[in-house]
Amino acid sequence: MIWSDHNLGGWGWFGMTASMVVIWALVITMVVWLTRTLSDRDHPRRVAPPPHRQTPEQLLAERFARGEINEDEYLRRLAVLRRPPPPKGADPHAHGHPST
Repeated sequence: MIWSDHNLGGWGWFGMTASMVVIWALVITMVVWLTRTLSDRDHPRRVAPPPHRQTPEQLLAERFARGEINEDEYLRRLAVLRRPPPPKGADPHAHGHPST
């Protein structure tokens, strides 16, 4: 029987050291991943709020403020925007005027 006295030589020590580094890196990676996964359940990721969309009335007011439309046109279009929607099935172009 040959007794090697556990003499691994240079490559043996390198292999053991490299494998221990890989094992510890995997253990640490798994702990970090598990911690992040479990903490994300308690605190959902923050999603950026949707961009602020202006209402049609705000856009109309801006056009009036820039001088793109005059006061009469502003008031006429504002009245159209504030008009209640027609009932379902009604002709949207009738505007409540009797046809002649």
